[in-house]
Amino acid sequence: MMNMYKKICKAEFKWPSWFSSDIRKLLRRILDPNPTTRISVSEIMEDPWFRVGLDSDLLNKTIPTDKVDKVVHVDMDSTFGNLSNNINEGKQESENLTSLNAFDIISLSSGFDLSAMFEDENSKEESKFTSSNTATTITKKLEDVAKSLRLKFLKKNGGLLKMEGSKPGRKGVMSINAEIFQITPDFHLVEFTKINGDTLEYQKIKQEMRPALKDIVWAWQAKAKKRHVLMGAALAQVR
Repeated sequence: MMNMYKKICKAEFKWPSWFSSDIRKLLRRILDPNPTTRISVSEIMEDPWFRVGLDSDLLNKTIPTDKVDKVVHVDMDSTFGNLSNNINEGKQESENLTSLNAFDIISLSSGFDLSAMFEDENSKEESKFTSSNTATTITKKLEDVAKSLRLKFLKKNGGLLKMEGSKPGRKGVMSINAEIFQITPDFHLVEFTKINGDTLEYQKIKQEMRPALKDIVWAWQAKAKKRHVLMGAALAQVR
């Protein structure tokens, strides 16, 4: 969550493709992390996009200056601490990774995914884990594990790695994607997805991978989600 707050404070976000240029300009000023240059309420009221369809009586109202709260400046680095001590390590490779924004990180929270209450973890065709290692270290470890499982290992652009079986199984050649996403330069999310092959064979590979990856895994997301969701459900029953 600290990383999410960091991204929010830096205004790191992506626009939906259907947002118009006018709303993008307005939101960019609203989400400006610098309070001295951030758009004021009165300026928002004067924005052409905001005024479209707005009640004329509301447009004529003014906000007393004595009712406006004073801006409080907060040093976010001192508040949340330095979360990126190893920024230079693996910098070149990290630049090619997909960077998660605040909304992506929020979606990883257990409170936003109830699937763990209804689905068997082993039956899922995708799984995720977080790691405090660099992208280079993660890639090297995944390559070693793939070789130990007799899987072909291929590097693609943007942190995408492919693992493929050496021969066809019951439902064709096993194909697994492993994609590395950057949360911070020294904290990453790795997502496995079955692209092709038999589900039972994929489950077996996952079971063999887990202990082999323990040196680089911070936490497996599925396990954390299931534990938190079940605890939340139990507390709700008590209340």
